[in-house]
Order: sequence, then structure tokens, then C-alpha cells
Amino acid sequence: MTLVYISAASVIGGLLSVALAALVSFAARAHWVNSLISFAIGALLGAAFLEVLPHVFASTTDIRATAATVLGGILAFFVLEKLVLWRHCHVEDCEAHGAHEGEHAHVPAQPQHDHGRSGLMIMVGDSFHNFVDGVLIAAAFMESTALGLVTATAVIAHEIPQEVGDFLILLHSGYTKARAFALNLLSSLMMVVGAIGAYFALQWVAGWVNTMLALAAASMIYVAVADLIPGLHKRPELAATAQQVLLIFLGIACVWIVGELANAH
Repeated sequence: MTLVYISAASVIGGLLSVALAALVSFAARAHWVNSLISFAIGALLGAAFLEVLPHVFASTTDIRATAATVLGGILAFFVLEKLVLWRHCHVEDCEAHGAHEGEHAHVPAQPQHDHGRSGLMIMVGDSFHNFVDGVLIAAAFMESTALGLVTATAVIAHEIPQEVGDFLILLHSGYTKARAFALNLLSSLMMVVGAIGAYFALQWVAGWVNTMLALAAASMIYVAVADLIPGLHKRPELAATAQQVLLIFLGIACVWIVGELANAH
């Protein structure tokens, strides 16, 4: 019965968080997406610095090595994005080459998307995070059914604001709504993989939890700081800046409130 509970909780948890996040994200009008990217930045940074990293540092026996993992993850995502950009620039024309090629030089004043780069980065990191959430759900159910239910509820509640941010990033990155939903659904299946894998090999999987969480935090920080924040500077006017700051703080606040409510139970 424990395995049934673990499987059901991870499947329902993944599907429910993605469905609710999609409902919120898809209800937003197309011209709101760029504005709501500020909210996504806040949700990513809030999840990384208020939830994931505190848990990682509290659980580790070597803070320096864990910090090095986060740093290494950020550098790895930089290299990965370079490879994605390199592939894109060799498949079709791109502004990165155009800026250095004389008569062909052109830099769009307001590019509509980044050809999927930030979306790819966030999906890689989110897959790590969902896998770890599955491990946590399995570990809790193996302790007791009551603890498992509480943990699964907390995971679902915590995932919703982050998944909203993920959807917005994918839409901003040029993905269609259908593809954004499919990618988030695929990423959420990693929760099931983590939960079932942990049930059969918890001792081995548990040893990698901190590393995977550190890499998940690295992806959140990298996407927010390297891919999304620079785009906000394209609108330097005071009203736009005030709106951006407000939405960033709203994203952080949502993650903090959900975290506080989850910890209270």
C-alpha cells in the first residue's frame, strides 16, 4: 500500500500543480506575458533563495562544496546556453552574428523571444527539482501515511507559483501554449520517477538529493539573472520600472507565503 500511496501522490501532485499553473498562466492575455515575466523572476529567485538553498545548506555537511556545486551549475548552464545559441546561429540567421557582420548587422529593438533558450534552461532545472520532490514524498510516506499526505500537499502548494513562472518563461521564450503545457507535464513526470526510484533505492537516491537541489537552484538563478532580467532593461521608463519591481516582489512574496503556510503544517 505504501508504494500505491507514493505513486498516487506523485502522479496527482505533478498533474495538479501543472494543471493549476496552466490555468493561471493561460488565462493571462498575450500582451500581459512580457509584464508577468517580472513575476516569474521573483518566483524563481524566491524559490532559489528562500526555499531551495536554505534547505540545501541546512542539510549539507560541507557548505563550501555545496556552494561550489551551485557555482558550477551556473557555469554549466552558461555553457549549455552557449551551445544552444551556437546551434541556432548555424541553422539560421541570428542577431548574435548580425551585430558583427557589417552590412548584415541588425539588432531588433524588441525581440519577441529568445528562440527557446531560457525555456530549455528552466526545464532542465525544473526536472531536477521535481525529481527531488518525488524523493521527498516517497521518504515521507515510508515514514508514515500522515506525514506523506502532509508532505505531498506542501509540495503541490509550493510548486504552483513556480510552475506559473515556468509557463510564463516558456511562453516568453517563444513556445506555443500546447508545447509549454507538454514540456511542463513531461518535467512533472520526473516527480513520479523520483518517488518510485526512491521507494526502491532510497538510501542511494538520498545521497544525491542535495546535489540535485543545488543544481535546480543554479538553474533558477541563472535563468532569472542571465536570461530574464536583461530584458527588463529594454523598458527603462519610470512607470515600467515601478511595475517590474512590484511584480518581482509579488513573485517573491507568493513563494514566501506558500513556504510559510507549508512549514506551519
